[in-house]
Amino acid sequence: MTLSLETFAKENGVKFFLINFTDLFGAQRAKLVPTSAIAGMQKDGAGFAGFATWLDMTPGHPDMFSLPDAASVIQLPWKPEVAWVAGDPVMDGMLVEQAPRVVLKKLIKQAADKGWVMKSGVEPEFHLINPDGTDISDPRDTAEKPCYDQSAIMRRYDVISEICTTMLDLGWGPYQNDHEDANGQFEINWNFNDCLTTADQHAFFKFMVKEIAEKHGLRATFMPKPFSHLTGNGCHVHTSVWDLKTGKENLFYDKDGELGVSQFGYHFLGGVMEHAEALVAITNPTVNSYKRINAPTTSSGATWAPNTITFGGNNRTHMVRIPDVGRFEVRVADGAANPYLLQASVLAAGLDGVANKADPGKRLDIDMYAMGHTVDNVKTLPLNLIDAIRIFANSKPMRAAFGESFSTAYIKLKTANWNQYCQQLTQWERDTTLDC
Repeated sequence: MTLSLETFAKENGVKFFLINFTDLFGAQRAKLVPTSAIAGMQKDGAGFAGFATWLDMTPGHPDMFSLPDAASVIQLPWKPEVAWVAGDPVMDGMLVEQAPRVVLKKLIKQAADKGWVMKSGVEPEFHLINPDGTDISDPRDTAEKPCYDQSAIMRRYDVISEICTTMLDLGWGPYQNDHEDANGQFEINWNFNDCLTTADQHAFFKFMVKEIAEKHGLRATFMPKPFSHLTGNGCHVHTSVWDLKTGKENLFYDKDGELGVSQFGYHFLGGVMEHAEALVAITNPTVNSYKRINAPTTSSGATWAPNTITFGGNNRTHMVRIPDVGRFEVRVADGAANPYLLQASVLAAGLDGVANKADPGKRLDIDMYAMGHTVDNVKTLPLNLIDAIRIFANSKPMRAAFGESFSTAYIKLKTANWNQYCQQLTQWERDTTLDC
């Protein structure tokens, strides 16, 4: 039975709803709807002009409506008179196939038809910076090895504790907060869930962190590489696939399997490895993304970002690591990744891997940063966004998995984004070319 948002509002003192959708570039769009109008909006959706967002539409397209998914509703603990609810865009009575949440739900259904559900958890890193974005917000956070710095996290206790308390109030099960490897960088971990719930929570998390940081006079950024000398913001995904009917059988787990992973799990991993070059166009979607995964060593001594398509055991120098039995961690994605497309990318590649019994190749138990050059025939990740886009554009399996409507729109808009970047004149060019 579908939850009535009108009833939810009356029972929880909600005065307004943010009816939300996330566009192709990961921007969250919303209409602020008074509770008096929510019954009609739940039936018909809130209206948007798709061309005014990052969707491949024109001013000639008809109205697009975001139909709220009541199961996703979240009351804002820091502003309880407002509730946020994720929506699925429709146009002329049909789902908008290029919309990221729609793409993910289509892939979830494909898995469900086989009796499977992907469960996942994310680890989004972020920096707390000053309002103008020029530096980190804590001038005393200068340690060469700042990871887990007790004093630094306590100097930002008010912000981090409010975010964590909010997540506790929401029932997400946050279980640790830490200062990460860059000065001014933090991470908060919470319980894993089915991948749609995780994607909705991830989208809300980014919104929440920015709102609470601003409340404290700071600014939060998930930008992949906001400072050239510091470790960038990753967004690792921990993944497993479970039996849908019972919800209790982890299909990745095999006590007798290598590192406790089943053959099914390795086929799924094989798909992720096989399609990695194409998928980074999704998991690393900005020009700036490639300044993280192809970065020189940072001031802390390591970038913590992969640059080769390899996997290992509990080893953070690979694109994928197997930290425990029955799951693996995809480490390539960054803070700019669209929460819905991030989950869709792993699921799409994994389903293709299972269908084709993909072989992930040999596990490498070496430090890839120090010894990667000693291994033959190891593929590297693309050096820039346009290379990744072109690889995705030429990947028939991934285009089919994401759908042609999405693929065409995404390639078009991201190519235009790259071309816009290429038109910029940088100070580096002037410094190195002015006297040529």
